[in-house]
Amino acid sequence: MLIWITGLSGAGKTSLVNALYRLLKPHLPELVVLDGDVIRSAFGADLGYEEPDRQVQIRRLQNIAKVLSEQDLVVCVAALYAHPDLLKWNRENFREYFEVYLKVTFDTVCRRDAKTLYTKAARGEISDVVGIDIPWHAPASPDLVLEVDNPEPPEVLARRVALSVPRLASLLAGL
Repeated sequence: MLIWITGLSGAGKTSLVNALYRLLKPHLPELVVLDGDVIRSAFGADLGYEEPDRQVQIRRLQNIAKVLSEQDLVVCVAALYAHPDLLKWNRENFREYFEVYLKVTFDTVCRRDAKTLYTKAARGEISDVVGIDIPWHAPASPDLVLEVDNPEPPEVLARRVALSVPRLASLLAGL
């Protein structure tokens, strides 16, 4: 099974997957989390941030997730770049697939800007920022949309996600 969480930088993807891990791992030992930033680092940061490199990065996440899910693991991915073709590939290649879109306004992520990406991009210090230089493709048909301009705590959002995924909802019902 694959749970794919996407949204702009600063939407809360990593916080959400970490909260899902804390909620589910004690009861679902086959749960693994793949965070886009962690996987990028694990590969030695050999990719840039241009759109073609972002596509390679997502394909890496998809391929790792595919290998893990074929071993009956439940894989939860946090990934920024959400090109429609890549999300379509997910739906076609995972038997159990659940897509979560963390919907947030650009003003909100600019205000949060924990990684200072938007600030640096506005000053011309960096380029290839999704939402500024690289188009952001909001998912066309996610299974769950969470509005996160004024988010609830990650633990509350994690429970909402888990209760929306049939396999996980039945697990939580038994607790």
